[in-house]
Amino acid sequence: MDRAAKEVDENELLIGSPDGPEERLKFPNRSLVFAVCAAGIGGTFQYGLNVSVINGPSQAVQTFINHTWLERYQATTPGHTLTLLWSTIVSIFTLGGLLGGCIGGTLSVKLGRKGSLLANNGFAIVAALLMGLSSPTGLFELLIVGRFLSGLNAGIALCVQPLYLGEIAPTALRGSISIGTVVFITGGILTGQLLGLKELLGDEGLWPLLLATTCLPALLQLLALPFCPESPRYLLMDRGDEEACEEALKRFNGLDHFEKEREEMESERILALGVQTLKPWELFADRSLRWQLLTVFVINSAQQLNGINAIYFYADSVFRQCGIAADKIPYATVGTGACECITALTCGLLIDRLGRRVLIVGGYFLMSVCCVGFTLSLTYQDASPALPYVSMACIFAFILSFGLGPGGVINTLSLVKVV
Repeated sequence: MDRAAKEVDENELLIGSPDGPEERLKFPNRSLVFAVCAAGIGGTFQYGLNVSVINGPSQAVQTFINHTWLERYQATTPGHTLTLLWSTIVSIFTLGGLLGGCIGGTLSVKLGRKGSLLANNGFAIVAALLMGLSSPTGLFELLIVGRFLSGLNAGIALCVQPLYLGEIAPTALRGSISIGTVVFITGGILTGQLLGLKELLGDEGLWPLLLATTCLPALLQLLALPFCPESPRYLLMDRGDEEACEEALKRFNGLDHFEKEREEMESERILALGVQTLKPWELFADRSLRWQLLTVFVINSAQQLNGINAIYFYADSVFRQCGIAADKIPYATVGTGACECITALTCGLLIDRLGRRVLIVGGYFLMSVCCVGFTLSLTYQDASPALPYVSMACIFAFILSFGLGPGGVINTLSLVKVV
């Protein structure tokens, strides 16, 4: 058996088709799996880690701010100032993400998909260094700058990683790989919550080390991603390097299956020759694209404003208001991450059965019900000893509804639009 035949046997499984003769079910080869993991570990995994890792040391960081303020001004930190500083540390991550999202598309063209992901790790490493040095230097301002750079890293990764994965995946596997993007996000969230446990790095004196661990996914990607090819579509469409494109297709699709992908890209390249790239203001002025743009805007705006990040950012505070014992809060927070991770893994099973629209609408409806229940239970939590547990149940139900609906489906829609 020659080498090509061996690769086909490794990547395919012969199954019976219910409609007739047997057909081959393709599985991703090792190069594709390695590229997905290498891109994900420093991409959306990094994003999920930064979302959740700040929750565990929330009290320790606020204590550090108090001590620093006392040393500087010989006075305790005013309550409203402490709240403002802590909220800034938490929320400036999203401001960095906004900026990263704005420049991610430009970087993906200038540096390439893989090149952008590699360069993006610089922001994560510098951010981790600044946050780790904040306590030894007595500068809580470093936390603000570090969180901003972490957000910048996350915004770029959320733009470039789905683009890279969508362009390296064979057509039959793009849906599965899009779900993988969500799995990396939830995996990062769960990892950050686990690291924040007192048995690991959740001790009050270890919080700088905990925040500095966000450099580890970046270092792993810097070690692994250089061994992966660049996006074949980028090589052909943007650089016109047909030879490199063909080599990348062979790596990702196998020797027997790259020709079809190559023909599709060549047809797309020919069609794109006579098409002028629209600038943003020209895109909005095109009446033929009005409904598509409106759909994309509404769906993605709803995902960003649905409150899931607020749940993770302020999970510890919410559980504390619900009456959960302080030593049990980290474990309850880990449960939220585990819920979304499980739903991300199972969402792919429901998409083909129920459809994307049903999952999105149903998910938002259930999330709305949970928000109403959560608000009422918090408002009247002193009326009954059971109401704090109702609040906690609403949080978990909210996360489950998000993971089974918008959390898993919208990222799939975004990847389909990209490719």
